[in-house]
Amino acid sequence: MNTYTVAFFGHREINNHFLVEQRIFEIACDLIRTKEYVEFLVGRNGEFDEIAASAVRRAKHTLFEENSALVWVMPYKSAEYSKNPHAFENYFDEIQICPESEAAYYKNAIQIRNRCMVDSADLIVCFIEKQQGGAYNTIKYAHKMNKNIIYIKQT
Repeated sequence: MNTYTVAFFGHREINNHFLVEQRIFEIACDLIRTKEYVEFLVGRNGEFDEIAASAVRRAKHTLFEENSALVWVMPYKSAEYSKNPHAFENYFDEIQICPESEAAYYKNAIQIRNRCMVDSADLIVCFIEKQQGGAYNTIKYAHKMNKNIIYIKQT
């Protein structure tokens, strides 16, 4: 089976949730319809990640397709997950802990996890408005790695 991997990156705070969520929903629907199997990789470190996960879940539910998976990629095992794993296991199709970031110093873990996600992705979907921060640095890395990137704009 051919797996097409999509990774999502964006700023922690977003002003126009509806517009961003609708655009991600459209992208997810298109990929689910056109690819044999789609693996959607998300973090859980801010509003963009939550919106991306919600939009992918809505696309999967709307299309009733079983050819995709929503995967939460953790930089390390979080206390929040440890306290209530069933809630997260019911929301995500799969949960992974990135081995490279889990072994790293915790202040570097998210960026290391993000690079691992970029390395495994065929497509990057991002929401970047500021030329600073972790999401911006991840997209700079994605450019360096010659990844296909879709930019979502709020306007």
